[in-house]
Amino acid sequence: MPSAAAAAGPLAEMVASGGPEPLFLRPIFLHGVSAAAHLLVALAVAGRLVFCWCRVSGGRSKDGAVGWRGDGGGFRWRRLAASATWALGAIELLLAAYSGYLGSVAGWPRDAVVDQADAATRAVAWLLLAAYLQFQFGWRREERFPAPLRFWWVLFLLLSVLAVAVHVVTSLDGLPVPVYSWALDAVSVLAAVVLIFAGFLGKREPAGSAAEEPLLNGASETADENNNNNSGDASMFTGAGFLSVLSFSWMGPLLAVGHRKTLDFDDVPGLDPGDSVAGLLPSFKTNLEALSGDDSGRKVTAFKLTKALVRTVWWHVAVTALYALVYNVATYVGPYLIDSLVQYLNGDERYAGKGPLLVTAFIVAKVFECLSQRHWFFRLQQAGIRARSSLVTVVYQKGLALSSQSRQSRTSGEMINIISVDADRVGLFTWYMHDLWLVPLQVGMALFILYSTLGLASLAALGATVVVMLANVPPGQMQEKFQKKLMDCKDVRMKATSEILRNMRILKLQGWEMKFLSKIIDLRNTETNWLKKYLYTSTVVTFVFWGAPTFVAVVTFVACMIMGIPLESGKVLSALATFRVLQEPIYSLPDTISMVIQTKVSLDRIASFLCLKELPTDAVQKLPNGSSGIAIEVTNGCFSWDASPEVPTLKDLNFQAREGMHIAVCGTVGSGKSSLLSCILGEIPKLSGEVKTCGTTAYVSQSAWIQSGKIQDNILFGKQMDNEKYDRILELCSLKKDLEILPFGDQTVIGERGINLSGGQKQRIQIARALYQDTNIYLFDDPFSAVDAHTGSHLFKECLLGALASKTVVYVTHQIEFLPAADLILVMKGGRIAQAGKYNEILGSGEEFMELVGAHKDALTALDAIDTNGGSEASSSIASLSRSASVEKSDKQKEKEDDANAQSGQLVQEEEREKGRVGFWVYWKYLTLAYRGALVPFVLLAQILFQVLQIASNYWMAWAAPVSKDIEPPVSMSTLIYVYVALALGSSLCILVRALFLVTAAYKTATLLFNKMHMSIFRAPMSFFDSTPSGRILNRASTDQSEVDTSIASQMGSVAFSIIQLVGIIAVMSQVAWQVFVIFIPVIATCFWYQRYYIDTARELQRLVGVCKAPIIQHFAESITGSTTIRSFGKENQFLSTNSHLMDAFSRPKFYNAAAMEWLCFRLDMLSSLTFAFSLIFLINLPTGFIDPGISGLAVTYGLNLNMLQAWVVWSMCNLENKIISVERILQYMSIPAEPPLSIQDDKLAHDWPSEGEIVLNNLHVRYASQLPFVLKGLTITFPGGMKTGIVGRTGSGKSTLIQTLFRIVDPTIGRTLVDGVDICTIGLHDLRSRLSIIPQEPTMFEGTVRSNLDPLGEYTDDKIWEALDCCQLGDEVRKKELQLDSPVIENGENWSVGQRQLVCLGRVILKRSKILVLDEATASVDTATDNLIQKTLRHQFSDATVITIAHRITSVLDSDMVLLLDNGVAVERGTPTKLLEDKSSLFAKLVAEYTMRSTHT
Repeated sequence: MPSAAAAAGPLAEMVASGGPEPLFLRPIFLHGVSAAAHLLVALAVAGRLVFCWCRVSGGRSKDGAVGWRGDGGGFRWRRLAASATWALGAIELLLAAYSGYLGSVAGWPRDAVVDQADAATRAVAWLLLAAYLQFQFGWRREERFPAPLRFWWVLFLLLSVLAVAVHVVTSLDGLPVPVYSWALDAVSVLAAVVLIFAGFLGKREPAGSAAEEPLLNGASETADENNNNNSGDASMFTGAGFLSVLSFSWMGPLLAVGHRKTLDFDDVPGLDPGDSVAGLLPSFKTNLEALSGDDSGRKVTAFKLTKALVRTVWWHVAVTALYALVYNVATYVGPYLIDSLVQYLNGDERYAGKGPLLVTAFIVAKVFECLSQRHWFFRLQQAGIRARSSLVTVVYQKGLALSSQSRQSRTSGEMINIISVDADRVGLFTWYMHDLWLVPLQVGMALFILYSTLGLASLAALGATVVVMLANVPPGQMQEKFQKKLMDCKDVRMKATSEILRNMRILKLQGWEMKFLSKIIDLRNTETNWLKKYLYTSTVVTFVFWGAPTFVAVVTFVACMIMGIPLESGKVLSALATFRVLQEPIYSLPDTISMVIQTKVSLDRIASFLCLKELPTDAVQKLPNGSSGIAIEVTNGCFSWDASPEVPTLKDLNFQAREGMHIAVCGTVGSGKSSLLSCILGEIPKLSGEVKTCGTTAYVSQSAWIQSGKIQDNILFGKQMDNEKYDRILELCSLKKDLEILPFGDQTVIGERGINLSGGQKQRIQIARALYQDTNIYLFDDPFSAVDAHTGSHLFKECLLGALASKTVVYVTHQIEFLPAADLILVMKGGRIAQAGKYNEILGSGEEFMELVGAHKDALTALDAIDTNGGSEASSSIASLSRSASVEKSDKQKEKEDDANAQSGQLVQEEEREKGRVGFWVYWKYLTLAYRGALVPFVLLAQILFQVLQIASNYWMAWAAPVSKDIEPPVSMSTLIYVYVALALGSSLCILVRALFLVTAAYKTATLLFNKMHMSIFRAPMSFFDSTPSGRILNRASTDQSEVDTSIASQMGSVAFSIIQLVGIIAVMSQVAWQVFVIFIPVIATCFWYQRYYIDTARELQRLVGVCKAPIIQHFAESITGSTTIRSFGKENQFLSTNSHLMDAFSRPKFYNAAAMEWLCFRLDMLSSLTFAFSLIFLINLPTGFIDPGISGLAVTYGLNLNMLQAWVVWSMCNLENKIISVERILQYMSIPAEPPLSIQDDKLAHDWPSEGEIVLNNLHVRYASQLPFVLKGLTITFPGGMKTGIVGRTGSGKSTLIQTLFRIVDPTIGRTLVDGVDICTIGLHDLRSRLSIIPQEPTMFEGTVRSNLDPLGEYTDDKIWEALDCCQLGDEVRKKELQLDSPVIENGENWSVGQRQLVCLGRVILKRSKILVLDEATASVDTATDNLIQKTLRHQFSDATVITIAHRITSVLDSDMVLLLDNGVAVERGTPTKLLEDKSSLFAKLVAEYTMRSTHT
């Protein structure tokens, strides 16, 4: 309060000695300023009223307006504002009359004239303003109160507070203040506070809200439909009254529900429209676009992003600035008045009778401090929620629009970190946004008070403060560097973790998971190197700033000693209280600097992401349906994934597809077939040429993209349900019987990436999705390779030739038998169309097509044994076969572990969350994890010592300094200072020790938790990964781990330190008045009751926040992966809407959690203010001299911090309980049941086991969980060593389960598997898996190099690797690349075709050369010619090995020594292919006949 500070004690002396009264304390100055301000307002309002009156009068006849009737209905807080203004106007009028009477009695002196002018202008201004609000405001349906009006109300509050401050100072210095001035002050401040609340909370209610009854029922229905909160309840905050908002009572109903029962998501009310994405996004996007230019030249920077955010939440920024200002002014009232209180207690005549006024000033300031702080903090958090929602939504939008190059430049891990860490950090920064201007203000006010008490010594305090602040610059810069490095390392680690989780099945099958875990641990070690530096740098910062107030105090008191300024106890206590208040900005400054640094890093990362190149919207000219007879046309097309003209992926493309044409695309692996579809979709960068499409498009990708969610939702893909059409499509895609066998039919929830569906089911759901959209153009990227021969033939006939007969279809295929039906065949070679025409036309015209057809014919030569009758015989039996075949069902879908899952029947459950209080064991586990908790006592001891030394130093100053200059000091000035310095140094040393111990324990605990959690995850059985979306695991590895790394230890320390400080304060206060315990004990008891009442709700809200975050990350990751599919269907808006809904679902518990915290703190503040008030009243009622005034002053000095500290104790305890949930969630994943041991000590396996390769299955019964039926039912069979065995059967017959049993992904319930006489259940998993080889159905490549993909464990020489590459037909391809074996492989191997990835998997097994090799649909993604080459390679390389082949292509198993046909988990037929083919009635013969018929007659 600058005016008050300026009018300190010397004022009375100045006036008494005849000196001039300061100008700003003269009534003429105050009244003059007030009159001028009110006169301007009166003129502005009068002008506005006259202008509107003229406009309405002139326009009435034209539009029939009802003139002067303000339509303020539905405007929240308007009535309150109008009522307050009328009341204020009326009181001002009465006071003006009273002032006029006093002036006439006194003969109108100059002061009275100015006073009367002020009173008159006030009355006129407020009455005019009341008329405006009552009659004219709202006529133009304004959304909010006008900005100038709100500005005036803020200015009026400041003028009123200034007047109060001046009157208090004048009164304290013994000068009279008229009674009506006090009355005017009270009315003005009260009215100003009400008007500010109304002004900043007031806004027009949306149609159909509680404040407005809709005229039509439809209005409310529309409002409900448009309500983005998806909650049955509207926001409790939106319709709350003034007092309810003031005291946060609107939270009462939710807290009552939370106290009564465990809170669920449905219990959480909706958001205010302004907090939802729908309310925020348009404004934020408009602001961002205005600042960064149009899309083409967009250059988003961190600064522009910040400006756009500030403009979006400008009201919150403004109102929190006001609250912060009020709070900071109120906090300095106490330190300023302490000297006066000590003098009053000492019996100073100047302060006789001023005791009650002093106490009132203390208490009023404290109440203002509490109120402003609570609303400041609440609005800050609301702004943070808005900022986060805005950022996540624009990042998501950007992610959907990224070009392929941009997509490759950013990994999914980096993108996940942007929305999970960076956006969070920007939201968190709102806590610190005002600190940058508040710190100078606080320091300025502190120096003002110090100058009024200690004179020029305050300059030394300023110097010391500046030194302390400068001392923080180097550590701050270091922190920025470490923070950036830490985030970069986290990105790399998250990317690797994400990739590993996606491919965990292949890692388990190959026995590589521990190798990949060590990679993650290595990445974490690099990250923790930066974390360690970051944490220890923060220790330096903590030490500097905890020691800062003490340092400033020492410098100031030493300066007093040097300058000879006497130190009286009142002045010393005032200075100490000021230093204590100054602690807040100085304590928070390191956090602020650190947060500014972290936020800048995060904003830079978000801005650079938003600058990435988007997919050009003009790459494809899209014409409306029916505007052209040509559906697809590519003219002179030249395209390249690398956007480099030197090496185009596709060149010289010229073709067109007329409406209704069916075009087949074929060619060898890597010839550019998938790229051709990409160019039609506009996904591949265009170098030159023109692409046109006419009508809507549907796309079915080669690698199926399925969303986690219900099967029905995947097929509908946002369209309305049409039962007849839906059933027809299920029939067409052979999905009816699959759905019958699933526990919930089409309501079954699919796991992440369709994990609980087979490859064939995923593809058929993709095809069903495309058919249901009913588009004009269909693009199929070889979806038939993932299904068996019969299903593929059915899909081709029923879907492509049947349902899509009249549509334009482009299909890529490796099956030659599907080519004759095409109207046009494009044969691709080296990125060009080598041949084009109908089947018969191109059959003899070029070697490329002949090569493919020749390979197909070679494959069919083995079928010559079947005579022509076989075909017709087979065709007659197909119908019965279809009926008897077991329905395709997913083996994986049965991998469910716990009974809860079994009861609900869904594979993927809602994320598990603990209920009730966080158990003590969680805290205990955290505290004792590092060094068995040995450092904890040292941390506590250091803090206790610090507190004792702090109190001792202040006690010493209060006791040793004289109360006034008339009294002889007990010790000399130098002794006083030396003892204080010694105590101060001791306390600073304690802080350093405490900070070092705390950081050491934090670092060690974070490392141990990370290692144990990751070990537990990597050792988890495959069923855990099938039923757990990776978003949940990634959430723990990123967000929760970040909390453990940087927050939880300091939060735990904060609880202990604040309790120790609170005990210290109570000890000091009880020295003076033990009676304070009479009120303190019930107040503390009430505080803890409130805390227990609150925590029931807050804990569950915090858990809901954690649970609601994973779906956002998962949806984001899924959308990025499927962005091509989403764009091809034109579903961007649908996915944006889903993202908005998920964001709002996350914001809801977060918003109410923040409000619940302020509800609690408001009540705690009021209770602690009661304790403080009781202490003060008790002190002023004691007889003079009864206690030492210095010690009394010390008690009040500490008491000033009581409310803050009491609230801080409870707040930090609650915050810790909320944060510790991260530890609870990590501990949850540390106790996942593990797989059997990787190796067993007693294993006596021969080093060359298995040497024969004989596999014996003995009465094998396998099921995925104890409550589920058997998938393999008593299988007894022998695979002789060195023989090739083909396993065939409809999908779902148990083929994959048999393979999983062999690799012990699942162990048999009954029976056993012997390999060379050894029961595989008796040996370690790695000992088993490392000696078997498998080429899986879905080809997998990891980010790295060609070498690291072929040989992840680094066991082989380059020569061996080249040999393997040559064997798998990739040698030449790799030699062409500049880096050869070190050629990069990007995430998921996306810079290699699916067929090439499959060849890399083949290279791995050739390199490993195991005695037992399993091929699981290994050649599904390659053309027939490449398939034949692979088969020849395998025959040559594994001539003496046991090879088990599962294949959809019958030709792949025809050269096997033995064929095993499985049906419904039972071995139906077994024998050599020739023998089984001789028996025309055998199921195998029928399958072969079916394949042959399809191949020759399609």
